[in-house]
Amino acid sequence: MAILDWPGKSAPEGGSEHPAIYHMIDVGAVAERLLAPLDLPAERKAFYTLAAALHDLGKINASFRDMLRKGKPQAAGRHWEVTEAWLREFDGDLIGIADNRRIRFDLFASIAGHHGRPPVQESFDRMLAAAGQEARSDAQAALHELKSFWPDARLDLPKQAIAGLTWWLPGFIAVADWLGSTQRFFPPVAAGLAPADYLPLARERAAQAIPLAGLDVPELSQDPIIPPDWTLRPMQKAAQDIMLPDGPVLALIEDETGSGKTEAALILAQRMMQAGKGRGLFFALPTMATANAMFDRAANLVGRLYTTPPSLALAHGRAALSQRFRELIRSTPDARQPSCAEWLADDRRCALLATIGIGTIDQALLSGLPVLHAMLRHYAISQKILIVDEVHEMGDPYMAEELCQLLQLHRRMGGSAILMTATMPVELRAKLCRAFGCETPESLAYPALSIAGHSQITDLTSVNTRGPIKVTRLPTADAALDLLQDAVNHGAAALWVRNAVDDAIAAVNELRARGIDADLLHARFALCDRLRHETKALATFGKMRDPRPGRVLVATQVVESSLDLDFDVMVSDLAPIPALVQRAGRLWRHMDLRPQTERPCPVAVLHVLSPDPDRVEDHMWLRNVLDRGAFTYPLDLQWRSAQALFTAGRIDAPDGLRALIEEGLAGGTLPDPLMQAEQDRLGQSFAQGDLARQNLIALNAPYRMIKGFSEDADFPTRLGREQRTLVLARRGEGKILPLDADHWCAESRQRSEVSAAAYKVDRLALPDQSVPEIVALKQDWPEWQRSRIFLCPVGPDGVICEGLSYDPQLGLRFQS
Repeated sequence: MAILDWPGKSAPEGGSEHPAIYHMIDVGAVAERLLAPLDLPAERKAFYTLAAALHDLGKINASFRDMLRKGKPQAAGRHWEVTEAWLREFDGDLIGIADNRRIRFDLFASIAGHHGRPPVQESFDRMLAAAGQEARSDAQAALHELKSFWPDARLDLPKQAIAGLTWWLPGFIAVADWLGSTQRFFPPVAAGLAPADYLPLARERAAQAIPLAGLDVPELSQDPIIPPDWTLRPMQKAAQDIMLPDGPVLALIEDETGSGKTEAALILAQRMMQAGKGRGLFFALPTMATANAMFDRAANLVGRLYTTPPSLALAHGRAALSQRFRELIRSTPDARQPSCAEWLADDRRCALLATIGIGTIDQALLSGLPVLHAMLRHYAISQKILIVDEVHEMGDPYMAEELCQLLQLHRRMGGSAILMTATMPVELRAKLCRAFGCETPESLAYPALSIAGHSQITDLTSVNTRGPIKVTRLPTADAALDLLQDAVNHGAAALWVRNAVDDAIAAVNELRARGIDADLLHARFALCDRLRHETKALATFGKMRDPRPGRVLVATQVVESSLDLDFDVMVSDLAPIPALVQRAGRLWRHMDLRPQTERPCPVAVLHVLSPDPDRVEDHMWLRNVLDRGAFTYPLDLQWRSAQALFTAGRIDAPDGLRALIEEGLAGGTLPDPLMQAEQDRLGQSFAQGDLARQNLIALNAPYRMIKGFSEDADFPTRLGREQRTLVLARRGEGKILPLDADHWCAESRQRSEVSAAAYKVDRLALPDQSVPEIVALKQDWPEWQRSRIFLCPVGPDGVICEGLSYDPQLGLRFQS
């Protein structure tokens, strides 16, 4: 048959070409299998399957065949762009899939754009001429063959739903294509079988491939996810009892640190899935560290959601460094416990396809930006309950707009979401509810479990046995040092949270100069050293620590979440009120293990290093006390935080927490010297929100009309001070080696990475990246890393270049 003489893939060495029509049938068979368990009309399933099969119709193309067989460059258009041209050319044969011609053309672009971006080529006649007359008749014959396999294909959605579908469909097709292109599952088959005779083989292979790839979803368990020997906390009991309405649901879990919000979310998510609101979960967290912590915490429970073990994946750029995740990766799924198939683990975009995914919020936010494969991310998340933790950390104007977009995208594909927070401002709560299309809960009670627009449970008993935290002001850094020295003398586990890394390094040096045992933790360590310091911090200050360690940890914001630490004494630089509340959550944390009578101090006190908010003489009000940390947060929010905290004199959680946060964000009359700072912040906020709205995709636009799709970095998921990444190295055995390994690989390179502010790095004369030794080492790096990441050998004395050094105990240091 002439239709079989169009190759879909190059012949592997010693193997055969795989005909394009066979590949299209492979992908259709995968799509058919992925759709089988979904509760959709048969005609719509048939349409999605046919759409997936038609994705590579443009490979029936003389120009594409010459490229594979003769190495000639394609004359006009890439094969997936030619797919759109053929579908438009044969529109008369596809009238049955949708009555409206404009809708069909939008669908054709969506089918063709499965390589991570919409087609932009519009020279359809030129592409078809290059494809050739012979290809025309065979492409049409292939289309008829595929239609005959799924004759009932029809899209039965209203016109207003089409734009959303055109954003979802390319992601679905991409997944089917990636799996159908994996030679392990679909090895090449030489031309011979008629397409109709090849279809059963493709279906058999698809049935085997989907579970091996980790894409099958097990049957939901009807047993409670929480083990029967656990005692439910109030928020967890509320999650078990609250009424769930029909349709997509937005739930808000607002409770203090340590109240069991994660388990409450799992209880609620299980009920949502049992009600048909999703088939899996995706936990989205603000940082890789918090994602790792959630992975370690949830991995032991999520298997109870299903009758057989689900696929479980960690989705972020450094997932491969997680020992717990690496232990779950299998060539074939584990029948005894949750695991991650190698196919899923190979790419963080594939990892989103696992039945249970845990990753950074960035992986989800990218689904609403015009970046490569955003549609795949959208498809992967659309079938899951989206659980966003630490929502209060995503409230800056740029990320808040993105989160709103994510909720809108999720809602329009029928998805439900759970938002978890300890300190979410009321304004952000209302904004997110509006984005999901729900009314904001009327009650401001805290803690609370709310189903936005429906029900709310607020009569929750606090699990806090610590009582209110007293707040006092420290006027100088010397006063902080004196207090910490006294605390250590009494055996306390003490913490000083500093806003800036340089201030943290200076503080630990001053403590050590006084003979005080002090540790340091911040984000400017190479990853291998940061992990080492985190491990030590958990051993010294964690849940199972010695009751009298007599030691200080100096840290930056990295201790606000993810690390389960428990301190007797805490000092913090002044910060916005939500950050201070988060920090205070590490004070007297495990009262069941270390009650008040066993602490080295009589009451829990948060000592805040801050100037007097009642004495503001000029805009240097904060700089005179905090040094570099005065510039980390907006000055007006710092003053309002100080005014609210010192007026209240305590953090009373949970009863007074909501009022304290609102007062700390918007209360008080700002002193005149700080008015300009507020105007500057508001201006920046408007600019950031506008930038987000410019960057995000237009929700009402069909796929082909959305512009962008350059590298991910062109449309960032978060704003902030630009960073530079350095890969630190050492000299040994006459060559350049990673910091803590004896050979280079992706893992040793990541473990040697450290980031710092671009404005600091760019003024330095870093090691020359063009010297042959460094060029040779970077040759195997991905292309984008070769140009953006600097390989920096560290001398025996720690010097990298003039003005920059590295110390494993102190981190990356800049010298003026």
